Amino acid sequence: MPSTQVGIDVAAKTLEVRLQEPGGEEEALEIPNEPKGHRMLIRRLTRRRGHARVVLEASGIYHLELALALHRANRVEVMVVNPRAARDFARASMQRSKTDTLDAAVLLEFVRRMPFQAWMPPSPEELELRTQARRLTSLTKTRTQEKNRRHATEYVGSQVVCHDIDLHVRYLDRRIIALEAKALDLIWRSPRLRKQLAHLTSVRGIGRSSAIRILGEICVLPKDMTPRQWVALAGLDPRILQSGVSLNAPARISRMGNRALRAALFLPALVATRYEPNVKAYYEKLLGRQKARLQAIVAVMRKLLHAIYGMLRTGTDFDGEKFYALGR
Repeated sequence: MPSTQVGIDVAAKTLEVRLQEPGGEEEALEIPNEPKGHRMLIRRLTRRRGHARVVLEASGIYHLELALALHRANRVEVMVVNPRAARDFARASMQRSKTDTLDAAVLLEFVRRMPFQAWMPPSPEELELRTQARRLTSLTKTRTQEKNRRHATEYVGSQVVCHDIDLHVRYLDRRIIALEAKALDLIWRSPRLRKQLAHLTSVRGIGRSSAIRILGEICVLPKDMTPRQWVALAGLDPRILQSGVSLNAPARISRMGNRALRAALFLPALVATRYEPNVKAYYEKLLGRQKARLQAIVAVMRKLLHAIYGMLRTGTDFDGEKFYALGR
C-alpha cells in the first residue's frame, strides 16, 4: 500500500513537518513538540486508515519522545537518521541554505530516495534507567535548593522554618538513596549496563551516583553517533561568533542540547582534576596556557566525554595515558 511520505525537523518546542500523501501535493505543518502535538500528528498521518513513513533527525533530547510515540502508533513507520547523514544528503542535493522548513523538506526528499531502515527504540531497561536518572537529578537539585534556603533562613532566625527544611532535606536524602538503589538494581540485571557502569567508575572522579546519571543519558543515544556528535549533544562544542571586523567574541560552548548530560559531567570532571593524575596534568597544562579555571574544566568535560565514548565502544576501563600522556 502506498504510504504518506513525511520529513520532520525537530526543535525544542515545535515540529516542522513536510508531508506528501500518495498522489497529493506537499504540505507544510508546524506542530507543538509535546504529547498533545504528537497525538495530533499521528491522527493526521493515519487518517482514512492511511500508512505513513516518517524520517526525522536525531536531535539530542528533543527527538526521542516523538520517535517513541510514532513507533508505538499503528500504521506508522519511523526512521531516525544520523545528523551527519542528513547533512551529507543535503549537500549532495545542492541545498546550501538552512532553516527548519528547508530541513524538513530535505528529510522528506531523504525518505523518498534513500533506503528506509526502521528505527529500533532503546530497550525498556534503558528508557527506565534514563527516567530514574533524571528523577535523581531533579531530587538532588531540590535538595541543594533546600540547603541554600536553610543557610539563608539562619540569618532570619526562624527556628520553625529551619526545622521544617531540615525535615525535608532528610526526606530527600532517603528518597535519593532509595532511588539510587533501584537504579543500581536495574543496572545489575542487565549484563551490558553492568559492564558499562564498571567502565565508567574506573575513572577516579566518577562515582556510582554520577555514573548512573551519565549512563542514563548516553544509553539511549543512537548507536551510530560519533564522539563529536556526543560532544555537540551535550552542548560542549565550541561556538565561534565572528562577523567582519566588528564582532570577534571569544569562543564559548554552545550550551545546546542535553543539559542533563552536561550537568552530570561537571562534578566528575572537577573531581578527576584532583585525583586522576593524567586528567590533573591536562588540566594544569590548560591553566598554564592562561585558560580560566572554568574554561579548563569544560575542556576536561569534553575530553572526558570522548574517553567515555571510547571506553564503552571498546569495552575497556579508563586509560589515563590515552586521555593525556604524562610528560608532554
